[in-house]
Amino acid sequence: MGKKLYHGAAYYPELWDEKVIEEDIKLMKETGINVVRIGEFAWHTMEPEEDKFDFSFFVTTIEKLYENGIETVMCTPTPTPPIWFSDGHPERMYVDRDGKVMGHGSRQHACTNNPYYRERAALITENLAKAVGSLPGVIGWQIDNEFKCHVSECMCNTCKKQWHKWLKNRYETLENLNDAWGTKIWSEYYHRFEQVPQPGPAPFLHNSSLSTMYQIFSMEKIAEFSDDQAEIIRKYTAAPITHNSSVFFSVDNERLFKNLDFASFDTYATIDSVENYLINNDLWRNFKKGRNYWVMETSPSYAASLESYASPHPNGYLKVEAAAAYALGAEAFCYWLWRQQRAGCEQPHGSVISAWGKPTVGYANVLEVEAMRKEIEEIIISTQPSQAELAITYSDRSKAFLKTEPHRDLNHRTLITDFYKRIVSMGIHRDVIPEGASLNGYKLLFTPFIHYLSSEYLARAKQFVENGGIWIAGPLTGGRTENHTIHTERALGELEQIAGVEVLYTYPMDGTGTIGRAFDISAPLGLWSSVFEMDSSSAVGIIEEGLSKGKSFITEHKLGAGKIVMLGSLPIGDSGDLLLQKLVDHYALEANLTMRTDVSKGTIVAPRHGDGYTVWFIINMDGNGGTVIIPQTGLDLKTNRVVEPGKLELGRFEYKMIRFNN
Repeated sequence: MGKKLYHGAAYYPELWDEKVIEEDIKLMKETGINVVRIGEFAWHTMEPEEDKFDFSFFVTTIEKLYENGIETVMCTPTPTPPIWFSDGHPERMYVDRDGKVMGHGSRQHACTNNPYYRERAALITENLAKAVGSLPGVIGWQIDNEFKCHVSECMCNTCKKQWHKWLKNRYETLENLNDAWGTKIWSEYYHRFEQVPQPGPAPFLHNSSLSTMYQIFSMEKIAEFSDDQAEIIRKYTAAPITHNSSVFFSVDNERLFKNLDFASFDTYATIDSVENYLINNDLWRNFKKGRNYWVMETSPSYAASLESYASPHPNGYLKVEAAAAYALGAEAFCYWLWRQQRAGCEQPHGSVISAWGKPTVGYANVLEVEAMRKEIEEIIISTQPSQAELAITYSDRSKAFLKTEPHRDLNHRTLITDFYKRIVSMGIHRDVIPEGASLNGYKLLFTPFIHYLSSEYLARAKQFVENGGIWIAGPLTGGRTENHTIHTERALGELEQIAGVEVLYTYPMDGTGTIGRAFDISAPLGLWSSVFEMDSSSAVGIIEEGLSKGKSFITEHKLGAGKIVMLGSLPIGDSGDLLLQKLVDHYALEANLTMRTDVSKGTIVAPRHGDGYTVWFIINMDGNGGTVIIPQTGLDLKTNRVVEPGKLELGRFEYKMIRFNN
């Protein structure tokens, strides 16, 4: 890895005969597919009967692919245990929040914490790694497939026992747990750890601490399973290991990738949600900082299952989707899937080749991606994504807090993506970073929609400010403790003290007619909000109308060489969007952000740097064409022509590469 760009697809050779496999390899070579991912659902093929292992088919297939210049990412088959595992053993199966026990079929039907499942998963993985780990065609490994995609927290008896053990390790004594959770509420007080229930069926809502902690328990356990699998694989190969995850799934991606070698994601965002696609790239680039990530799955045309389907991509979009990924730091751009499945629940899903071996509606676009890959490969390999100056903190743990306390159906992914969209539209190069990421190199930090901020995060953010950074915290940030309870010393806990503000009230502003004014713009305010005591020296945003008229909803506090800005409420509507844009613009100027471009809506700039030069990848993503202002004389690397400063136009789904000498 690292010496070329990969253009790949998921492939299921176990579903086809030798003739079809030969045909597929020939077509892959013609199409430009240079890597495939195989094996993630093939446990039955590898172990048709318990303890009867046979990997010869995959050894032969990997060797055939490699002989034809196609490398392999090998997957562990653990998401689909065979019938011999499931039949007659409901105790091994996943149980949902309503107490329903999963039967055999589909995938992720087993409880991944079940001891027998763990034993069998370790055996199949070790035997597979022994069989193919030394093959030169295997350049990487993927553990399992999309952890917690269709399921979330398991409620089986195995998980109940492990939950109690986890609680003992976390809280040490019942007194600590009862105090942290406030269990005298509704007589929830516990006398033994074994009495603490799982958040299953209940007449009303569970205690917030119980619900959130069970999610975090589940996130930690699935990450431990991934760690165990990786440890087994590493005994037999030095090839790097990943997992194909998503912000949709019930996992803590930061914890999951901690002990893996590179990060990968799956996305099926359509052209109508370009920001949903871009934010994945800006986030996954930072889970393993300094290492290229992979787009492990995206559709060559459209996603579909037996029950639904998405609109196919317009011609030309796939090419710029791939160009954006490569420019933003992806080493690979891969499809789900190569050959359409003739059976199962995803038969209608878009593919590169149909089940009957003909090109699909997306095939011409896949060829465009390959032509583009060849054109940009040398430039990508010789440069690196440029360090952003603006960072937005993303938190999967906050996703758990919002699942417990969604107010009016709030969703962390939607909130953060809408916020991110404004930054993109302003042409500001940005990173989306996990909570534990270093803040070195940034000038402006946003921390929105994170109920609980750890003391460790607060310390790093405070140091960032003292060193000259500007930190904008909120809305919905800092108002809950680690155990998902309310602070009792002050509304926002330690954050409030650091930010030099006094919160008077917290309440939902939606529907209250509250109007806030800041940066010469008045706008309605909404969301669960914090209202600050009015202080003329620190108030930036004033509430003009509503229940808290005359108080503040945006404050500034100088600290060291920088400042902390508290955003207590969310401006909404068109005027709210304008106010937020003004806020971003104001502090971007104050922080002296230099990595910003004057670019039209629907077009992005992805900057990369080499030795003494910078390359802008300018990409029209919306199909409407666009413009960008070129700040200095550059060189168009596609045409080898000089580009003068001024407005540069792009056509529909066009991309350009402009080099500037530093």
